[in-house]
Amino acid sequence: MDTMNPALIALAGFAGWTLLLVLIVANFRVFNFIAGAKIPINAFDPGGDDLPGFGRRVTRAHLNCIENLPILAALVAVAGFSGQYGVMEGTVMYVLYARIAQSVTHMISTATLMVWIRATFFFVQIILMAIYAYKLFCGA
Repeated sequence: MDTMNPALIALAGFAGWTLLLVLIVANFRVFNFIAGAKIPINAFDPGGDDLPGFGRRVTRAHLNCIENLPILAALVAVAGFSGQYGVMEGTVMYVLYARIAQSVTHMISTATLMVWIRATFFFVQIILMAIYAYKLFCGA
């Protein structure tokens, strides 16, 4: 059996990580509701601003994934349809690793140092995806 391309693995991992975070958010909300929180289950803030601490942070980490997953998906699709997976093969797993690190850092804390660390992981992803877009567009 052939091994799957790293770009597809990274995309599946990114999607899986996003799914895991939404499950954590859903469980957090259900637990808060069952525990008697004053947040009605049908009136929650989708941005997580109505949740305390970890709940707010994990919601924002999930939303950060949703904001960037379509970009990676589009780039992987273009690479696949155009036969240019080589553009991202050597580095695409770093997009996934940086995404997971960014999310974990976000869930741990929003202290200034952690925000800088999180921003670094974010920019690793953005820079890599910008390089892929450039190379795919220019046919490099």
